[in-house]
Formats: sequence, C-alpha cells, structure tokens
Amino acid sequence: MIYRYGRAAGLILALGLTLFSGVAGSQDKKIVLRLAHNLPVNHFLVEPLVKYWMDAVAKNAGGMVQFEYYPAEQLGKAKDMLSLALSGVTDIALVVPAYVSDKMPLSVVAELPGSFGTSCAGTFALLPLTREGGVIAAREYAPLGFRPLFSIVLPPYQIFSRHKLESVKSLEGLKLQTTGGPKESMIRKLKAVPIRMTGPEIYESLSRGTIDGGTLATGSILSYNLPGQAKFVTAGENFGSVVAIFGIGEARFKKLSDSVQKIMLEAGEAAGGNACAVVDKGVEADYEKLKQGGMTVVSFPPADRKEIAALAVTVRAEWADALDKRGKPGSEVLKAFTEALVAGR
Repeated sequence: MIYRYGRAAGLILALGLTLFSGVAGSQDKKIVLRLAHNLPVNHFLVEPLVKYWMDAVAKNAGGMVQFEYYPAEQLGKAKDMLSLALSGVTDIALVVPAYVSDKMPLSVVAELPGSFGTSCAGTFALLPLTREGGVIAAREYAPLGFRPLFSIVLPPYQIFSRHKLESVKSLEGLKLQTTGGPKESMIRKLKAVPIRMTGPEIYESLSRGTIDGGTLATGSILSYNLPGQAKFVTAGENFGSVVAIFGIGEARFKKLSDSVQKIMLEAGEAAGGNACAVVDKGVEADYEKLKQGGMTVVSFPPADRKEIAALAVTVRAEWADALDKRGKPGSEVLKAFTEALVAGR
C-alpha cells in the first residue's frame, strides 16, 4: 500500500491491496475523490472499514481512482457531514443518522436499544433496507439525493460512568452523553439525564464534570481515551447503537462510470462485513483493555436486565409509532429490520 500526502494534511491513496476481481475499463478517466469523517485517526473503524474500502477501490479501479483523505473533522464537524457530501465540499462523508435524525429518521432503526447482540447482526440486517431497492433507500436516501457506499452498525452501546454502577437504580440522575434519538429516550426511561453531544466532545465534557458518563461501544471508549476519566462500564446490555454510513451525493455518484460504481458498491459490502467481524472479535479484548485502564466492568442483576429489556421494547414501539404519525413508514421499517435480524440468526 502506497500513500502520499496532499494538501491540508489530506492523505492521497495511490495503491491498495488486491481484494476483489475486476478493474475499471479503459474508458474511465482518472479521478480523485475526497473522503472525510469525524473519527480520530486511531479509531477502531479506520483500518478495517475506511482504509479497507479505499484500498479495494483504488486497486480494483486499476489506478483510475485515488482518494484525498480527511479524518478527524478536518473538513467539518460530525453533524455537518451529510450537508458537506450533498453540497460537494467533500465527495464521500461519514454520516451518522442520529446526528441528522430530522433528515434520516428511518436509518435510526438500527440504533434502537435491545435489538441485537453483535455488530455483524445489526450490519447485515440493515444492509438490505439501505441498498438500492430497499425501503430506507427508496423513502429516505432517494429524496435526499444520497447514495450509501459502505456502512456498519456498531456493537451494542454500554453505559460508562465516573460514578459507581451496580444496578439500574444507580443510573438515576446521572448526566449521560448520547447521540440523541432513541438512545435519548432510553436514557430518560432509566431516569437518567441525556446530554446530546458527538464523540469528539466527550473527553473534555467528562473531565470537566459536565457529564457523568455516556453511552458508547467499548471500542469507542478506548478510541476517545476515556479510561481514567470514566471508572465503570456495563457489560452484556444494549442501550442502543450507532449507524455509520459512508456515502456520496447521488449526482456525484452518477457522474462516475458504471464500472467504478460497481467496484465501489461491491467493495462497500465487503468492507462492512470485514469491519463488523473485526469489531465483534475485539469486544472481549476491549473489556480487558478497559480493566487495565482502571475501569470496573459491571454486569447488572437478572431482574435489572429484564427491566432494561422491557424498557427497550417500549422505546422501539414508541419510535415506530411516532414516525407513523408523521407519515413515515416507521412500523414497516422496524418490522423489516426485525425480520432481517431473525433471518440472520
């Protein structure tokens, strides 16, 4: 793999690893695409998802596609990534539906609490809904002019805290960071106080005491360097998740040749599968690192876990009903996602 650095610390990917068959035809002109995201450069998704996809596309396009790479909010804040992609400031951007739930409410279905136990379960269940012909693609992405290229649903989110966790009751009154949406509803039902903020804001807010803790996947707790600031973390729960979708404006996508489009989409499905497998495999190791960082891993009593599961069912039903009342297919999408989860087991 060969990289060379471009302007504004952008990283231009020139060559990658041979991961797929097929190359772009001779009719394709060399293009350079800007790819931006808000993740720290050491985030656990960068290698198995983002760079995996860029490597695959660069190689299988026969050198016809290169990338300028802008991590860590170099081109804009996390909440602005969708507008940056649609406006052409960047070509490809990481969009987190929870940050733009007014524009992508249906995509939040995979962020509902209590739905699944692994990243791959959520990732593969969401995929048929978001690829071309799926209900979310038709009802949400097409009107926006947005084309998803590759995505992942993170492992179930856990609660981390500066204060001792030992039961559901110990969550009451805690100020907990969330990305909004159904996770916010779940936190309220647990009688805690949700504070909406993006990942890069958590460390400073936690160190200042603005928040008592938050909800993240175990890998993200490590990526944002939170052990030391946080002392406790739950295990075995699902307080929600986050969907990470890397996409491009539909108008920009259609300007690419058919062969390049095909390479991008095929690489996208492979990248999502690769990343979720890597992430799921790493959860156990994440907990060991969290312990080494001074955090105590907490498993709630069976009665508390049953209570949490019941609250999650209520959150999912309320989410679907609220969207139905807005004229959006909330129940249809929840049913499709649930059926896809069952089919994948």
